[in-house]
Amino acid sequence: MATIQQTAQYIRENIQTVYPEPEAGAIAQLVLEHVLHKSQVQLSLGQQEEITPAQEAQVQQAVGRLRRQEPVQYVLGMAHFYGLDLQVDERVLIPRPETEELVDLVVREHKGQQNLSVMDICAGSGCIPLALAANLQVDKVYGLELSEGALQVARANAERYSLPVEWLQQDVFDPIEGIAPHSLDIVTSNPPYVMEQEKALMRPNVLAYEPHLALFVPDSEPLKYYKRIAELGAGLLKKGGQLYFEINEQYGEEVRQLLLQYGFAEAEVVQDLFNKNRIVKAVL
Repeated sequence: MATIQQTAQYIRENIQTVYPEPEAGAIAQLVLEHVLHKSQVQLSLGQQEEITPAQEAQVQQAVGRLRRQEPVQYVLGMAHFYGLDLQVDERVLIPRPETEELVDLVVREHKGQQNLSVMDICAGSGCIPLALAANLQVDKVYGLELSEGALQVARANAERYSLPVEWLQQDVFDPIEGIAPHSLDIVTSNPPYVMEQEKALMRPNVLAYEPHLALFVPDSEPLKYYKRIAELGAGLLKKGGQLYFEINEQYGEEVRQLLLQYGFAEAEVVQDLFNKNRIVKAVL
């Protein structure tokens, strides 16, 4: 039977055509942590431990999927997000680090406030509303999503952590039912914002596996979701309530101006850790 060290080497060597180093090493680490249920420290200390035939078969299956460029989060069925381990599969987008930055901004700006009412629009896996429910003093949290498949994933994630999110299966372009006007403190959204013309710049594994409904907007209407959600925010937020968007970096100023046109008193573009325009926040 192979040792942990030998198995890590096997994974790295067999996925290097798809994932060059150091990414191959990082993915090997994730696969081993998942299959062996060990931490990074435990793996490091147990390099010469042997793995079981069943674990070896799991590793080989994972390597086969990775070689077909399937994202490691889908292979493992799990993505880490703001302290949560969330179920993910091809029905939902894989949560990104820049979305964690959006959540962190909301948490920092609302820490200590009580009985917050929050809605996330285009909720996908539920990563944003679940992270906010876990880290803020909330009274009500809503997650709005059109896709039934995505909502099945989001509900499973909420159940895993016993977090009180009310899921609404609705098209954002229809009237929103069940939420009183001017009753929300916070609205968040990471809507589809990648233009069709940007497909050529994207990694093949994203295009092949992640849901296009959650990624793309027509080249002719890059701001269609922002316009609608700005309109909804103006109607659903309390006076002084705040809206937070994740955005296409090309459209920071346009989204900021859009929010001012819809009656928001203040709007600001926030850069991410890589100094890209990534978030727009506004106060009603």
